[in-house]
Amino acid sequence: MNIITSKTHYLLLLLLLLSVSYSGNPLKYSKPKLSDYGFFQGRLADHNPIDGVIPYDVSAQLFTDYALKSRFIVLPKNQQLIYQQDGTFDYPENSVLIKTFYYPENYLYPNQNIRLIETRLLINTPEGWLGFPYVWNDEQTEAYLEIAGERLQVSFIDLEEQTINFEYSVPNFNQCKGCHVKHNQMVPIGPKTRLLNHEFIYDDGAMNQLKKWNTLGMIRELPVDSYVKKTPDYNHPNEGTIQERARAWIDINCAHCHQLGSPAETSGLFLNIEETNLTQLGIYKPPIAAGQGSGNLKYTIVPKEPNQSILIYRMESTHPGIMMPELGRKLVHKEGVELVKQWIKEMEE
Repeated sequence: MNIITSKTHYLLLLLLLLSVSYSGNPLKYSKPKLSDYGFFQGRLADHNPIDGVIPYDVSAQLFTDYALKSRFIVLPKNQQLIYQQDGTFDYPENSVLIKTFYYPENYLYPNQNIRLIETRLLINTPEGWLGFPYVWNDEQTEAYLEIAGERLQVSFIDLEEQTINFEYSVPNFNQCKGCHVKHNQMVPIGPKTRLLNHEFIYDDGAMNQLKKWNTLGMIRELPVDSYVKKTPDYNHPNEGTIQERARAWIDINCAHCHQLGSPAETSGLFLNIEETNLTQLGIYKPPIAAGQGSGNLKYTIVPKEPNQSILIYRMESTHPGIMMPELGRKLVHKEGVELVKQWIKEMEE
């Protein structure tokens, strides 16, 4: 079977699954091309937003094979986000979150010779949140909806001036749910108040993002700043202790599955930043199911012994049956591994 035929069969199977998983046709909420939405003006690849398309960033970022990301939020006219006590938002119907993944040719010059890879749209439809992946063409003039996902060869020069070559995977429509499901509903991950509570450089100057969104009338019932927590940027040593930064990395990379109400809750391993129970956090906790994922190690985390900890074993692996997170990467996040190792080394027994 050639590649074209194989992908066609896969696409037909995926369409069948979609018809079973959702009432009606969920693709009716999408458009064939990114430009069809009208989010950006001028050259599409420049991501110059129109009024009402607001850029944002998160303090702790999900690792996706070293891809850089740009993010935007779009709310329906005269609609607002409603602040929830857990630091999330209730979004009005037809809200859109936009995230573009891209690579510079050389990370020493991150703003030069950029290649856009994919743009993911998370749309709050009448059927709930749906994720749509758009893949950029070689000419960098347009991104096209690819519900079956895509695999692309990517090459870049890292900060150590080493050339990295690998196959980047764009998730298919159904895989989007793999990370975004909580209590059997698809939800956004990144835009929590604790991840937004820092400055962002807008066209008219730098401002705390929550204050900016409040100024723009985007949020209802946001509490006073002093009551809003902040998650540190794990990449910057001056933003927190080793423990705080390591917990931030684990939270954004692992907790979308490992918390109550999420796909991996049956493991009993809860890695969200709010977790205080040391056993549930993994310290001297044996795995629920032994196997290749444990590497014949006894506990998820062994204080002072990162190399005896299943958590590190899985973070360092790229084997599909072992690595964690399971989706969104082909490479090991070396800096993240070293940060979590240092946290474990410094733990009290």
